[in-house]
Amino acid sequence: MSFLEYAPAPESTAVLNLKNSYGLFIDGEFVDGSGTPFNTISPATEKHIAEIASASDDDVDRAVKAARRAYEKTWSRMSGRDRGKYLFRIARLVQERARELAVAESLDNGKPIKESRDVDVPLVASWFFYYAGWADKLDHAGLGANPRALGVAGQIIPWNFPLLMLAWKIAPALAAGNTVVLKPAETTPLTALIFAEILQQADLPAGVVNIVTGAGATGSTLVRHPDVDKVAFTGSTGVGRDIARAVAGTKKKVTLELGGKAANIVFDDAPIDQAVEGIVNGIFFNQGHVCCAGSRLLVQESIHDEVVDRLKSRLSTLRLGDPLDKNTDIGAINSAAQLARIRELSDIGEAEGAERWTADCAIPEQGFWFAPTIFTGVEASHRIARDEVFGPVLSVLTFRTPAEAVAKANNTPYGLSAGIWSDKGSRILAVADRLRAGVIWANTFNRFDPSSPFGGYKESGYGREGGRQGLTAYLKGATA
Repeated sequence: MSFLEYAPAPESTAVLNLKNSYGLFIDGEFVDGSGTPFNTISPATEKHIAEIASASDDDVDRAVKAARRAYEKTWSRMSGRDRGKYLFRIARLVQERARELAVAESLDNGKPIKESRDVDVPLVASWFFYYAGWADKLDHAGLGANPRALGVAGQIIPWNFPLLMLAWKIAPALAAGNTVVLKPAETTPLTALIFAEILQQADLPAGVVNIVTGAGATGSTLVRHPDVDKVAFTGSTGVGRDIARAVAGTKKKVTLELGGKAANIVFDDAPIDQAVEGIVNGIFFNQGHVCCAGSRLLVQESIHDEVVDRLKSRLSTLRLGDPLDKNTDIGAINSAAQLARIRELSDIGEAEGAERWTADCAIPEQGFWFAPTIFTGVEASHRIARDEVFGPVLSVLTFRTPAEAVAKANNTPYGLSAGIWSDKGSRILAVADRLRAGVIWANTFNRFDPSSPFGGYKESGYGREGGRQGLTAYLKGATA
């Protein structure tokens, strides 16, 4: 065993009590789907995990009707205090089943177990705890006295943070008094279905939360259903545009959290060691499958070589491999389709003249893998600097002045997030004020808290999730 190598330390899948097949979760029960079932696989091994039901249009209609009944007869009539009790109960059950949920998430998604265990699942519990506290305080949400729920919320979540995005959507909706029909991503439905079991454990009234699995057509049917009052979507900008078109001209409320191409700006007075760790966390966390990932590194010209050298040295210590191994830093790419896109854009980056450097990693024979990669000599016109790669690929650009850094950072159709690294607080505040991004981190990156709103501008969508703002997205004033 050579220096910096570790003996394998895989988390046991014995903590999972998986079924061979899962149905739809409608009206408090698992039921058969009418569509053609599909399989969910482990992206690290390409092995079958479970068969998943596919919802037809009729199944979606059943789920929406169940949500409407629960809203009118039960949930909207319940006091905020009692709704909060259910959310507290769900949060505690998530904590009790944290190990199981973390293993299932890494198995189905491909992310390292230490990320699922130490980041995703604790944040899921935090989101439910936070909004449980809001449930009986809606008069203080900023919409006046006695704000009202919207009704039935149709929610569609992505594959990069399956359980966390579920919490971001369901917790505020329930706290505000809405009922939910949720569709998880086709490649990562497992933790949503285990969460349905948690809802049964919590004795949540039937129909308050319904989960329908399937491909894009299932989500499209949900968005277009005439009895859905609110649509919440996290995913690609292209699909977000389609949803915006579908709800245009209707009374449906909508929030969209879409793509990003965040700039991570490092000034010459930045704490370099700290910045390098932040750069790694900003783009290589969750294999770069992060909408707010710092995929464009803007480095002041005078420290470019030093930062890149230190970054390459740090990446050489990262361990790629089994997502269930507690030593793993870089897990598997979620799907063959996503891997193909990452490879395509990386090849285009080389063809356009950028210099490619890839960490020396042993790639497993089975599964979907891509080693951490850096492109230097990148120009703003290159596609790897413009397109969302959504993988472990970092584009490095330089700047000389703060004004140039701001201009390059804002030179994108997206506007979701940004990072600033500097020892000068005045510089951080001045630059942040000129950046067109919804979330800006200072001397850190990818930090989340349920009390802090998250969302973007331009092609990164509209609306906010988290905090009081995320709650008001599911409410209307008493006179509205």
